[in-house]
Amino acid sequence: MDYKSWIENVEGMASIYSFDVLPDGTYSEIRLMEYNSDNFFMMNLPPQAPKFYPGIPYRTYFTDLNFENFVYQSAVSNEPLYSYVNARGGWIKGIYLPITEPGTVSVAEVKKQKESTGTKTYYCLYVVHFSPEVKTESMAPRSPEISNAVVDISIRLHETKDYHQTMAACISKIKEVCGAEKCAIYTVDTNSQKCEFINNEGLNNQALEDFAEEMGCTPYEVAMHWEKDLALSDCLLLDDLSVIEERDPAWHKSLCGHGIHNIILFSIRFNQTLVGFIWAANYDTSRMMKIKETLELTTFMIAAVIENNQLVSRLEEKSRIDGLTRLGSRNVMNERIDRLVSGEDSFPERMGVVYADLNGLKRVNDTKGHDEGDKLLKKAAALLRVSFGDHEIFRAGGDEFVMFCSDITAEELNSLTAQLRAMADNTEDVSFAIGSCFCDKAEDLNGAVQTADENMYKDKDEYYRLHPEKAHRRLKQDSENCEVTNPK
Repeated sequence: MDYKSWIENVEGMASIYSFDVLPDGTYSEIRLMEYNSDNFFMMNLPPQAPKFYPGIPYRTYFTDLNFENFVYQSAVSNEPLYSYVNARGGWIKGIYLPITEPGTVSVAEVKKQKESTGTKTYYCLYVVHFSPEVKTESMAPRSPEISNAVVDISIRLHETKDYHQTMAACISKIKEVCGAEKCAIYTVDTNSQKCEFINNEGLNNQALEDFAEEMGCTPYEVAMHWEKDLALSDCLLLDDLSVIEERDPAWHKSLCGHGIHNIILFSIRFNQTLVGFIWAANYDTSRMMKIKETLELTTFMIAAVIENNQLVSRLEEKSRIDGLTRLGSRNVMNERIDRLVSGEDSFPERMGVVYADLNGLKRVNDTKGHDEGDKLLKKAAALLRVSFGDHEIFRAGGDEFVMFCSDITAEELNSLTAQLRAMADNTEDVSFAIGSCFCDKAEDLNGAVQTADENMYKDKDEYYRLHPEKAHRRLKQDSENCEVTNPK
C-alpha cells in the first residue's frame, strides 16, 4: 500500500499508525506507517535517528504513553478523540481518527476481520496542529460532564484570597474527579528553586521534606526528576508502576513503600515554564480519559494562579530582601521599628543597636568599577552574618548596615563588634566604621539608631585620620558641602 500518496492529501501534520490486538486481548506496540511532508516533528529528527520505513515501531523515535493510549482507544472504540496539551515546548492540538487500511480494504471486510477470533489489525490517523502560544478556543470542545468539573474547579480557584486555602479547595475537587486516594499540588519556583506541597488539607511542607529525603535529594531535585520522567509529555497517567520502575527507581521504591499502585503526574506550565505538578495516587483507572481531559483544561487555569502567587512573592521579597547582599532591606528595618514602637511586636528588655559603615566603597567604585564595589559589599555582608548571624541585620543604605541585638549585654555586644573588626582586619579590602548604642524602651529606639549612627561617624573620622590615603570620599564630601554653604 502506498501510504505516502494517501497521507499527502491530509492537511496539517499527519501520520498513520497501526497496531495489533492479539487473541488474548493484549495490544502490540504501535507502528508508524507513514507521515506527510508537513510533519514538523518527523521532518526534523536528528541525523543519527534510525531511517524510517513503513511499520517501524513508534518508540524508535518517541515515547509518549498518553499519545499511545489515545491511539489505542480511538482505533479500538472506533471513535474520534481530541486532545489539547501543553507539551514539547508548545501547545499541541491533536485529532485521532480511526481508519481502515488506506485504499486496500472495504468497510465490510474490516468489520468481518474485527469479528474474527484471530489477531486484528487497527489503524489510526493522527492530525496535529502546533502553536507556541495557547489558543483558548481550542479548549472548547468538551463534554458537559468535563465542562462542569472544570467550572467547579475554576470557581474554587477564586473563592478566597488565601492562596493555600484556594489550592486546597481545588485539590479536593481534583481528588474527587480522579477518584484518588491521595492528591496534591506540588508547586515549583524555578527562580528560587523552592517547592511547596499542598493537599486538600492545605500546605504540608513536612510531607515535602519527608518525600525528598526518601528519594535522597532536595524537593527541587524531586521536581527535576519528575520533569525527566515525563519525557517531554504533559503527563503520566499510569494504571501500574512499571514505567516508573524503569524511569525512576528511587521514586518507584518510595511509591511502593506507601502502598501506591498507580499514579497520575500532570505538569503545570505557564508560558512553557514549569510551575508545578498535579500528583494523584491510587486513582480510578476507569476514568482515565475523563481525568486527562479535565486536567488539560484545569492545569491552564491553575498555572495562572500559581504564577501570580510566585510573582507577588518575588516582588515582596525584592521589597524586603536586599538583592545584592541578601540582608533585610531598609523597608523591613523601618517596618520592624514601627512595630516595636507601636507595641505590635514586644520589645526586649534591652536592645543593642549597631551601625556599621563599609569604609572605602566609594573609592573602589570610582577606581575599580561598580562590579568590584558589589563584590566588596557581598564580602562585607558575609562578615556581618558571621558576627551577627543570631540577630537582625539590615542594609540601611548604600554602604550602611544596622543590627538589632535583642537581650544582649554590653560585654556581649563589644565582643561581637570586636570579632567583626578582627575578621575585617584579616581581609585585604574590608574595613568597617562601627557605632553602637543601647535602648531600654521602644519609644527611644529611633533615637538609639541615630546615636549609633553618630558614633559610627566618629569612628569613621578616626579611620580616615589614620588612613588619609583612603579619604577620597571624605574630601569630596567636604568639598561638596563647601560649595553648597559658600556658593560663588
